[in-house]
Amino acid sequence: MENIDLILIISTAFLGSFGHCIGMCGGIVVAYSSSKIDQKSSQFTQTLSHLAYNFGRVTTYTILGAIFGLIGKAVAFTPTTKGVLFLLTGVLMLLAGLSLLGKLNFLNSAEFSFSKYPWFQKSFKALLTSSSYSSFFLLGVLNGLIPCGLVYSFAIMAASSASPLWGALIMATFGLATIPALFFLGTVTKFLQKGSLRGVMMKLAAFLVVAYGLFTIYKGYNFVAHPEVMQKKIDEMMKTPKNGKCGGMKCAVGKCG
Repeated sequence: MENIDLILIISTAFLGSFGHCIGMCGGIVVAYSSSKIDQKSSQFTQTLSHLAYNFGRVTTYTILGAIFGLIGKAVAFTPTTKGVLFLLTGVLMLLAGLSLLGKLNFLNSAEFSFSKYPWFQKSFKALLTSSSYSSFFLLGVLNGLIPCGLVYSFAIMAASSASPLWGALIMATFGLATIPALFFLGTVTKFLQKGSLRGVMMKLAAFLVVAYGLFTIYKGYNFVAHPEVMQKKIDEMMKTPKNGKCGGMKCAVGKCG
């Protein structure tokens, strides 16, 4: 992973959160804000409650990222298989981006949700009746399991990293970048719902997903068409750190990897 990837993740997640997350999770935020938060409580208490909920979401996303990264690592054990993984990831991200634009029904048909199960519904209702900080956190954890087009897109990106650590970092970065939109939902929801900003944000986010999908397909093609060359580049990158970095990551003096 390189710096440009993290910038792309933050940009796409931030833009998408104002276009997509407001619509997907807005109802849940309004619901717990109305039933769980005492409006007479201090601003500090209310802020901690919102943060607990959002960090619950981020926790779920981070775990999912590590799992998908581990799956990618198990698959991408040679340059050729890594290339196939990149190609598959690129195609799926392309389909996901077109779905976010409303051009396809790919994400809706592929959705699987834990929210359909009785244990999820009972847990959700029980958490709504509690006002403890832990209940806000656990509510966020459950919300992270609800199907979402943007989550799918970044989970695919996490798999393409072929690393549990980078997969977790990708999904954690995604989750953190979506916090501002949901955190300030109470003051911006009406504006976003009525205006055209939400649609613009969604289109920009979808465009970035499509662009990254095409870029990933290009990388996959290089790995499949030129496996020896790509493996040589990887070996050189790992053995010869440039500017104190190894594969885009800082490494200790005299060490790399």
